[in-house]
Amino acid sequence: MKTILPANAPERPVWDDQHLRLGVEAAGVALWSWNVDTDRLTMDQSGYDLWAVLTTTEVTFEDLSAHIHPADRDRVRAGFNATRGIVGPYEIDFRILIKEEVRWVSARGRGDDEGIRNRVMFGIFLDVTGRKQAEEANELLAGEMSHRVKNLITIAGALTTMTSRSTETKEEMVSDLTHRLAALGRAHDLVRPVPGQTENAALLGDLLSVLLTPYDDLGAFSGRVRVAVPRMAIGEVSATNLALVLHELATNSVKYGALSVPTGLLDVACQVDGHEAVIVWTERGGPICIAPASTSGFGSKLLNRVMTHQFGGSIAYDWPTEGAIVTLRLKATRLAL
Repeated sequence: MKTILPANAPERPVWDDQHLRLGVEAAGVALWSWNVDTDRLTMDQSGYDLWAVLTTTEVTFEDLSAHIHPADRDRVRAGFNATRGIVGPYEIDFRILIKEEVRWVSARGRGDDEGIRNRVMFGIFLDVTGRKQAEEANELLAGEMSHRVKNLITIAGALTTMTSRSTETKEEMVSDLTHRLAALGRAHDLVRPVPGQTENAALLGDLLSVLLTPYDDLGAFSGRVRVAVPRMAIGEVSATNLALVLHELATNSVKYGALSVPTGLLDVACQVDGHEAVIVWTERGGPICIAPASTSGFGSKLLNRVMTHQFGGSIAYDWPTEGAIVTLRLKATRLAL
């Protein structure tokens, strides 16, 4: 029976073999057919290219299985066998190994022998490597952010408890805790994860500059903080812990040392000596320096714990009358963590 279209109806498009082939190639689709009795696979050129198989080679399902990632091979075999009993369309994603390259392939077809012709089933392969890599990157980023948030909450809780023990008034506690948390935040910003990057490292010089800028931009304080360090990377954990150390030293300087008076100067320098990084904090031009009577306060305990446990190093103090000198010794390998 011939269908009669209205006179003003748009002309139906005609899809011949060439048009379909152009569409398939534009979509990056590889065609396959599978003889369920002989296990023989036939693919188009895109399929052979995807699997890196010569077009002159007779291919069976087991032949292609040899290219499937060992961790996915049994799952894919079981999945393809199960498609014979699946009603409607199915999709199986898996990895294949082409020499040292890992590709993600999505195999799609129709199960329950739907559409089978002469014992041959039909379907497509899609190269979904880009999508899978993006998904993995997003999962890694989400996990990384979750881990960082948990760490920051833990640190914030510990700082709150410890600060409450080392301050006498609520105003003093608010001020000290706010500054310490702000130091953590500035360090965290430097090492926040960036999509597409596998390493979360900042530069030590950038970290020092960012952390010390607040103490250098307070009116007469401007230009009194100088930083001279070699170009070296510092990882997320190290940046967070070093931020605590530097903030504690800066806070002490503002209260009692060189940064407490308009004429004071602060120099921070770093040298790498073999497997050890040495940061020297030197104050000059402040009040006459007097060694503290006790080192059992919160700040001292914090510095000792971080330097010993986190950096496998030490902290040493000198108290010449012109200003305090603090020497931080850290294992260079720990800075990358």
